[in-house]
Amino acid sequence: MSASEWLPLAVLASSLVPGLVIFALPEDRVATRTTLNLLGALAKLVLVLLLLAGVRAGETYGVRFAVLPGLDLAFKADALGLLFISLSAVLWLLTTLYAIGYLERAPHRSRFFGFFSLCVTATMGIAMAANLFTFFVFYELLTLSTFPLVVHRETSQALRAGTLYLAYTLIGGTVLLTGIVWLHHLLGHTEFAHTGVVAALGSEYAAQLQIIFVLLIVGVGVKAAIVPLHGWLPQAMVAPAPVSALLHAVAVVKAGAFGIVRIVYEVYGIEFAQSLSLLWPLALVAAVTILWGSLRALFQDDLKRRLAFSTVSQVSYIALGVALFGPIGTVGGLVHLVHQGIMKITLFFCAGNYAETLGIHKVSEMNGAGRRMPLTTVAFSIGALGMMGAPLTAGAVSKAWLSDGASAAGMEWAVWVLWTSSLLNAAYFLPILWRAWLRPASTPWPDERIPRRAWRETSRLLLLPPLVTAAATLAAGIFATAELSPLSWARLIAEREYLTSPAP
Repeated sequence: MSASEWLPLAVLASSLVPGLVIFALPEDRVATRTTLNLLGALAKLVLVLLLLAGVRAGETYGVRFAVLPGLDLAFKADALGLLFISLSAVLWLLTTLYAIGYLERAPHRSRFFGFFSLCVTATMGIAMAANLFTFFVFYELLTLSTFPLVVHRETSQALRAGTLYLAYTLIGGTVLLTGIVWLHHLLGHTEFAHTGVVAALGSEYAAQLQIIFVLLIVGVGVKAAIVPLHGWLPQAMVAPAPVSALLHAVAVVKAGAFGIVRIVYEVYGIEFAQSLSLLWPLALVAAVTILWGSLRALFQDDLKRRLAFSTVSQVSYIALGVALFGPIGTVGGLVHLVHQGIMKITLFFCAGNYAETLGIHKVSEMNGAGRRMPLTTVAFSIGALGMMGAPLTAGAVSKAWLSDGASAAGMEWAVWVLWTSSLLNAAYFLPILWRAWLRPASTPWPDERIPRRAWRETSRLLLLPPLVTAAATLAAGIFATAELSPLSWARLIAEREYLTSPAP
């Protein structure tokens, strides 16, 4: 087996093998479990770097296995997939560090980290899927591996949230499978290709292809939390903070958004999708989701629920960018897949720190949190400012390209949607920052109920990850034009999709 074939399989195995071993470990084998987690995450990161270097140099990576006649389990590591893979690999390492610190005294850690590793394996399979069949297999594996994480605490509230999550995602999977089977019946295959594959059917199949498009988008739209398919996401916030970070920034929601990108670009092809009048309805649904999520976030006192509705809004920036016909909007949507991930995981890490160290779960309890936990609150502030699109942050880059893409596509109304969303972002984030930095604490510091820990505010394993991702939020904005930045990689993908280089 050549390197072009074993590298994608090694990326899958780097989380699958440690995960299977971890399942069998007794609870008291803390050092062994931690070593396996970190070695797997570091090995995956090295393998992804090798793939990035090769794909940038024009190498192709892929492998396939026949399952049935005409049905292959196929993988490929292309530029688009590597955008998602790189994000997941980096954030998995940081989330692993965070989870080790967060769950150091919790029960069922072997079960948690075993499913945690399976979840990341499924995410990698989704990113490297070379056809819709492979995509579906790993898409459903992601559902099954995240359910135990959502219900990890085994409370009645967690079980209700997990049941709702499972109901939404399994129904979405059924709808997705219907679309895949129908398309396979028409085409005889469901391979991904840079310019799409369904155009070969011709205009006489237009009506069927429009219905199939709706089925496919609804199927992935459940995980992408598109309105009105988003109801599971706020309820899933009963899960531990590392799981919330995983759902919002690393795996589940991002898998749905990535599925939309694959369907539009590599199943239908952007030009054929435009000719079938499929892009403007997708843009409209994305716009509604952006505004609805922001409005709902305004009225949430629970901090994690506010962040959850913010995710509903922010992830649909990706769908909006895809639906803006033109390379500039494509760059904005693709780069936001990465930028939203690093900003949102920062916020969830910090929310977990507030809950674990100060017992803060609500926005109304945030008074004086900046003085009690200054480093955590600096990281939270950077993430929040990035979500608002403040200058020198990753969010500013995404929103600038999306706004320019909307103007270039003649969709000025989308520019107003983006500006309105930014104002709403400010309306629900600035009160948190005001309370944290400017309001006096409800209880004087030091509070005898709150133990002093290393680095003044919390443990190193809980503090380091949000500081790293907050720094990445600034770096992605300040060094956006650097050669290996997320923006440069998104421009490379857009150039290959449109066969033209998108102007800045």
